[in-house]
Amino acid sequence: MRLTTIALLSAGALAACTPSPMQNPTPVSDPNLARALNVLATTPLIDGHNDLPWEIRTNSAAPYDVDAYDLRTRTPGMTDIDRLRAGHAGAQFWSVYIPGDLTGMTMARAQAEQIDIAKRIIAKYPEIFVEARSAADIRRAFAEKKIASLIGMEGGHAIENSLALLRMNYELGARYMTLTHNVTLDWADAAMGAQTHGGLTAFGREVVREMNRLGMLVDMSHVAPSTMSDVLDIAEAPVIFSHSSARALVDHPRNVPDSILRRLPANGGVVMVTFVPSFVSAAYHEHDNRIEAIRKSTSGDSSAFRAAVREYAQTHQRPKATLAEVADHIEHVRKVAGIDHVGIGSDFDGITDTPSGLEDVSKFPALFAELARRGWSDADLRKLAGENVLRAIERAETAAARIQKTRGPSIATIELDKSAVK
Repeated sequence: MRLTTIALLSAGALAACTPSPMQNPTPVSDPNLARALNVLATTPLIDGHNDLPWEIRTNSAAPYDVDAYDLRTRTPGMTDIDRLRAGHAGAQFWSVYIPGDLTGMTMARAQAEQIDIAKRIIAKYPEIFVEARSAADIRRAFAEKKIASLIGMEGGHAIENSLALLRMNYELGARYMTLTHNVTLDWADAAMGAQTHGGLTAFGREVVREMNRLGMLVDMSHVAPSTMSDVLDIAEAPVIFSHSSARALVDHPRNVPDSILRRLPANGGVVMVTFVPSFVSAAYHEHDNRIEAIRKSTSGDSSAFRAAVREYAQTHQRPKATLAEVADHIEHVRKVAGIDHVGIGSDFDGITDTPSGLEDVSKFPALFAELARRGWSDADLRKLAGENVLRAIERAETAAARIQKTRGPSIATIELDKSAVK
């Protein structure tokens, strides 16, 4: 097991390692951890995906209540201020996730509520967080020793087939949109959904064009490989995968195939490797597959399913994903796509289990120490931490400025698909 001495350090000790104008870093016995802490103290660590807004919305004690979910204390989840500081978080995309099969309200209402929660989190702790909408905002926040807070929409179902809603969400601060979640849309195939369109429809391509015009990052986590390929065919700016890993290592539909990784250099995009156990551990994924097979075999009989799972668990303990396996995925993306195309997308507070050594937002330095131990240079660690994503954001901003000189807001509607042949 390749866990580092970070596991032996308290959050307070880690926080004390952050350089400030008034003190030098506290010495660290592990030279690889010392290198990691130095990199993260001088380069913003940009995490592509944290589901804290949904964690607050669904909190059993006080749902929707940002004040009750006090980030100044140890929270029941994976994120709070002390642990963010210990983890040297420099910038965070807060996911404003809503389910693709939501009932009881419109998608637009639910999305607005999630953005509102994210904004209330940022506003409640102005000494810690600052809203960011650009690469320049991230750099400025980091210089001020604050955590730049960006908004990421997880799923194009939130725009209800309307480019006007896409634009309004951009105006509210959303700086990426994951084209799908787990449900195939009227205009794009999802990785975990029905393969209906063979990728993007004509309207789906217009969604991507409009995102490029706005300067909104196109996030391809959750989409089918056919959709990934269609996006790369037409994208006018770098794409991201906000929380995905390498399919060559774990054959999970949510992971990125090598065929797509090989295309990233031409696009300039970034795969932000995630910590989701079933995406990073083949043994964990196989265990989940077995549980799913049991579910199907019991044909919706919940009692029979629970009994079968208990019986299976008696002889098959769930495996544990590890920090080393996450590092393996990072190295694979680097090997296939190149060092300029890999980043970090934890999915903290969007998962119920975590890899050993990556239990919460305080543990980011352990991952960088592991990669340092494997021979990564400081320059490469900086690219992984945030430089690659900053470059992608800046190129998207430059592309948007260029596109807006020749193209106004699209007035396309979903009816475009009825008259177009893919």
